[in-house]
Amino acid sequence: MTKNGQPKIVIIGGGTGLPVLLRGLKKYPLDITAVVTVADDGGSSGRLRDDLDIPPPGDIRNVLAALSDVEPLIEEMFQHRFKTSNELSGHSLGNLILAAMTSITGNFVHAIQEMSKVLNVNGRVLPAAAESVILHAEMEDGTIVSGESKIPYSGKRIKRVFLTPEIAHPLPETVHAIRQADLIIIGPGSLYTSILPNLLVPKLGQEICRARAKKVYICNLMTQAGETLDYTASDHVKALYDHMKSRFLDTILVNSENIPSSILERYSEEYSKPVHFDFTQLYELGLEVVQGEIMTLENGVIRHDTKEVANILYSILLNETKKRFKA
Repeated sequence: MTKNGQPKIVIIGGGTGLPVLLRGLKKYPLDITAVVTVADDGGSSGRLRDDLDIPPPGDIRNVLAALSDVEPLIEEMFQHRFKTSNELSGHSLGNLILAAMTSITGNFVHAIQEMSKVLNVNGRVLPAAAESVILHAEMEDGTIVSGESKIPYSGKRIKRVFLTPEIAHPLPETVHAIRQADLIIIGPGSLYTSILPNLLVPKLGQEICRARAKKVYICNLMTQAGETLDYTASDHVKALYDHMKSRFLDTILVNSENIPSSILERYSEEYSKPVHFDFTQLYELGLEVVQGEIMTLENGVIRHDTKEVANILYSILLNETKKRFKA
């Protein structure tokens, strides 16, 4: 815990799942560290990464916005995406500001720290590695697909993913946060392109596996074509274990709420369906299974319910801290 008594949590992920979770957790008295993937190579982030030789800012931008405590209009401006016919098209203002701040400070991490002050961010936001990494996938037929944005569209089943450079290093602040954490949360997010790119940063993954904190995996609500087609909950966990060569998780949080059939029909057109929670296999993997009504709909899109997930995680955290005090 911190000196002011706030429990320390580390949340690891990327994509759309991480910001959703953080918007709920920031309302609790917590010392939050968000560790965010730097493997994105698509859209505005990919263009800035290639043009300016900086880590991709998009996932970082979304997490900063989620943890910010500013007027809604300021956040909306930070997230604004230009729709023009020139070079600005597709860029978000926040990405451009982070790129500019990196140029001014000479350091991507310093840029994030300065933007955190401007946006009054509740917590720390850290990139998973000190430099950009490239995500590669080896498919079951042996072919290699390179680039986070290309992997889901290969039309093949993924055998494993890996990073280059192989010697990517986490920041010392990230390692310290993991060692001091009372709870480590992994997910939600795309298994192969948002979660594993963090864990595959060598020392970061090793620190997570041996950390004393309880480790909770928030399982995805739906399967994802191109990544986890027909995966069960235990398939997700096994993929994590296979890549880390360790059974490092303690708890999995799964959804117990029914999804409307009209929504399922639309998702089926994208070859996506609810993740099947195979409890027997999860118990055999040594996991504590926590169920909750953690699904919500936003404009017809299935999302984790940020308030309910945050409430469950905070309850788990309080139980853990009570156990430690008793010990």
